[in-house]
Amino acid sequence: MMTVYLSHGLESGPGALKVQALKGIAEQLDDCEPVIMDYRGMAEPQQRFRHLLATISSRNDSLANCVLAGSSLGGWLSAAVSAQQQVLGCFLLAPALGLASHPETSPTIQAQHTHIIHGWRDDVIPPESVIERARVQRLSLRMVDDDHRLHDSLDIILHDFERFLIQCSTSVTPF
Repeated sequence: MMTVYLSHGLESGPGALKVQALKGIAEQLDDCEPVIMDYRGMAEPQQRFRHLLATISSRNDSLANCVLAGSSLGGWLSAAVSAQQQVLGCFLLAPALGLASHPETSPTIQAQHTHIIHGWRDDVIPPESVIERARVQRLSLRMVDDDHRLHDSLDIILHDFERFLIQCSTSVTPF
């Protein structure tokens, strides 16, 4: 069984368009369980980080069989967890990487599979810092003609996410 943790951004919530759309893709796959995180009321990145780790622990999930997917601050959370211990996959949408306002802003992503989608017109998270992280670690990166919300690229995101989950599912460790 592969668990997919879906993390929303700073000013978003569990009902956000991208989170719900990603959940729908994960639900279509056999042996794949989506878990939508709820960080509302948690303004500090470290508080959200601890909440994600506590949720994973309370469910007794092995990070070796977890995909962490997130948008913006949720992408940073996914990357930050993977920097502590290797995960099965990281699927990052406009991740908050390279920002001085976030602690450990350029985590070394430790995932068997990683894919990043970022907008060329993102005025919240500069593309350059994300491109640099992908270059340094030789991570899969798709740049799209979109802004930070990536709403114009939803079809591309969902197509890539489905392919990504199928790729990850071939690496799940049986119990």
